[in-house]
Amino acid sequence: MWILTEYIEIERRFLVDGREQKPWRIGSTASDIKQYYLPQGALSLQEGTLLMDSMELVEPNKEEIEIWRTIQQWTVRIRVRDGVFFLTCKSKMSHASAHELEWIIDAKTGASLVRVGGFPHVKKTRYVWPGPDGKVWEVDEFEGPLAGLILAEVELQQTHEKVEIPGWVGQEITGLPSWSNKSLADTIGS
Repeated sequence: MWILTEYIEIERRFLVDGREQKPWRIGSTASDIKQYYLPQGALSLQEGTLLMDSMELVEPNKEEIEIWRTIQQWTVRIRVRDGVFFLTCKSKMSHASAHELEWIIDAKTGASLVRVGGFPHVKKTRYVWPGPDGKVWEVDEFEGPLAGLILAEVELQQTHEKVEIPGWVGQEITGLPSWSNKSLADTIGS
């Protein structure tokens, strides 16, 4: 089996105590995000198109189709980030890495899908913060039933890459399934 590195996400995740100052807000950009999690097996690949029921979502390229067919279990989400809809499929590889396929989908299709779905979801504000070592941190401040929860993650090129951990970052939760956004969404329901 072959794997293309551009389709692999490697990240470390951490809890953040947001009761004091919030230095990740300084010098960062912020986005409003909603993430909806589709049921297991909700997507099918037919004649080169990913579908949910009969709704056409995206036409993956040949490499993406091969990866899709090779992996049996995907976590599928629709992310709405600042009004743009993304379809993302992830499949855990190891403690800190996952296969990831992601596409922008038509806003009308995406809005229709999330409107009728009743899918478990999370809402958050994401801050993209430049770390002192040049690595980019994404800090998510959750809203709604998860208000007060703050998670930070840093994406890496290699699993054992060195990272300068900012002083405001707390306990590492990399690889703990109960802290995934999908688990959090399932916990609070739709």
